[in-house]
Amino acid sequence: MGCCGDFFEKAKPYIAMTSLQFGYAGMNVITKVSLNHGMSHYVLVVYRHAFATISIAPFALILERKVRPKMTWSVFLQIFVLALLGPVIDQNFYYAGLKFTGPTFACAMSNILPAMTFVMAVIFRMEKVDMKKVRCQAKVAGTLVTVAGAMLMTLYKGPLMQMAWTSHVQPQGHGAEAPVAAIDPSGREWLLGSLFVIIATLAWASLFILQAHTLKQYAAPLSLTTLICFVGTLQAIVVTFAMEHRPSVWTIGFDMNLLAAAYAGIVTSSIAYYVQGLVIQKTGPVFASAFSPLMMIIVAVMGSFILAEKIFLGGVLGAVLIVIGLYSVLWGKHKETQETEEDEAMELPVASKTNGVYDDATFIKEIPAAAVGDDSECKKANGVKSSSDGHGASAV
Repeated sequence: MGCCGDFFEKAKPYIAMTSLQFGYAGMNVITKVSLNHGMSHYVLVVYRHAFATISIAPFALILERKVRPKMTWSVFLQIFVLALLGPVIDQNFYYAGLKFTGPTFACAMSNILPAMTFVMAVIFRMEKVDMKKVRCQAKVAGTLVTVAGAMLMTLYKGPLMQMAWTSHVQPQGHGAEAPVAAIDPSGREWLLGSLFVIIATLAWASLFILQAHTLKQYAAPLSLTTLICFVGTLQAIVVTFAMEHRPSVWTIGFDMNLLAAAYAGIVTSSIAYYVQGLVIQKTGPVFASAFSPLMMIIVAVMGSFILAEKIFLGGVLGAVLIVIGLYSVLWGKHKETQETEEDEAMELPVASKTNGVYDDATFIKEIPAAAVGDDSECKKANGVKSSSDGHGASAV
């Protein structure tokens, strides 16, 4: 049972981030359908974060009422910037790019997220780079390959790929109409959509870095998520009023638009921000950003079956390069974690000494547990008497 418990504890970050990718994949497909039916992506962002705030606020108020840190101007400013980066810049640009391209392409382009996060983590000294070590070389090489894949997808479209699982959804005459979400944008729209997705991904990478820093000062993930979503809703309302001047865009009924807003808000904003924050606290921003290729694969299959989305050779080749580069970065990060654990295991305990006499409590805490178990041995060690009064192991 102990081994199973240790394995599950180590596997938690992997399970959490993998589960999030399924949530993100569903959001991409549902949102694409909603945008194709005419919903404004500015309004979608507002409703999405309103749903997110309402769904997670009760948990934050109840579960963190005793551990919530005091709000300071510094923390509030960071929350304001986090809301601007995530709900406003990232999602508005991502939805615009999604509308001009397609779910699979947008997901594949967003796979440059780990590379961007790694570069920014190095700049802000969250990651150390020693080019003499293989793991660092793997991370740098993976970053370059990932960027090359993204550039290939942006600049080269190539011929249409005929996938085995898409043959049943391709229209074959008889006056049949193409599915509403079939993707065949012009070259200008494709390039513009690519640039929008890159800007969105840069904002998302910046959010990872800043969120890691903010959680050190405001260690209440649920409350932080609630505040980000709430402030993001207010900011998105201001942006929507500036960009949309028709009152009719705010109309929403019991249809796909409501489903898209509720799903995106509850699953990929409130839950995702919270789980992502927990993983970042435990593993760092680079690890947390390293699972996006899985979303691309899920979306490619779902988009082909549900949306009859067209896949081009440039997208396939670029996606392969992105996945190779990404997992080169992830392998380097894994090796770095192993080295850190080995270094910590090899550190020998050192008893503190004050005025030539070993400190009693410190010595008992730092010597191996096996030696502490026998109280008589503790009393003999260096002539120092244990203060545990016959309960040596309890001092550990």
